[in-house]
Amino acid sequence: MNSSQTSSRIRELNPLGLPALLWFLFFLVVPLLLVVAVSLLTRGTYGGIDFKIQWGNFSRVFEPIYLKILWESFKLSSLTAGLCFLLGYPVAWTMATSSGSTRSLLILAMAIPFLTNLIIRVYAIRIFLGIDGPFQNLLTWLGVSFDPFLFSQNKVLVLYGMVTSYLPFMVFLLYAALEKFDFSLVEAAQDLGSTQWHILTHVLLPNTRTAIASGMILVFVPCLGEFVIPDLLGGARTMLAGNLITEQFLKSRDWPFGSALSVILIALLVLIPFAIRRLVAGARRSHE
Repeated sequence: MNSSQTSSRIRELNPLGLPALLWFLFFLVVPLLLVVAVSLLTRGTYGGIDFKIQWGNFSRVFEPIYLKILWESFKLSSLTAGLCFLLGYPVAWTMATSSGSTRSLLILAMAIPFLTNLIIRVYAIRIFLGIDGPFQNLLTWLGVSFDPFLFSQNKVLVLYGMVTSYLPFMVFLLYAALEKFDFSLVEAAQDLGSTQWHILTHVLLPNTRTAIASGMILVFVPCLGEFVIPDLLGGARTMLAGNLITEQFLKSRDWPFGSALSVILIALLVLIPFAIRRLVAGARRSHE
């Protein structure tokens, strides 16, 4: 493309899109470039930054201790996305097949969590399940023996907080796809004698795989960088990628290494959704 064609393309741009383009440049591209630039510098003696270029920050990321943290974050995010799909698909199906008033009530019930701040919701889970909380008092009243620290700051509690926080994202995407679904296909499959399992695996899932993939990405991506939920519900027992980056910036004051971790995490957040979409596109072509 020559310079005249480029200039003509620029002139053809809608001026109404200029504010969005400027917002994208100044609040996304520029900060990302700053993070990349800092990741190539050196930590100062007393914190801060020395403007000396080095690549050692990225080699530290691949040390076993940090790779283990990244792997644990990947496993927890994948498990959260999978559970959100398993729990969200029946909910979305129920919403899509309900009558008008019931459907509105279910949509409102799923939207209510968004009316409350995330930190308040996580604290509510922590208080409800914590020591001397309502749940433990109920178990005591029922005479059930339990370890009071079992429900306080562990990976299972972090997973529970992740699933409850991100489940609506999955449900609403699946509901949007199922609402437009042609249910005559289900009726045709039933007329042909298909079982419920066969209808699910050969009719519903193949026709909603794009929404499923989008929901998995929408849950997986923020979970991989989540630090509030693991910090409040996992405490010192749970160190994930988001917590590690926070520690580097706020406590260790190693901004270059924290930036290098951020760059690696951003690269993963770009590559993994791209790989998922490629897999979904390949599965669609093979199905067709």
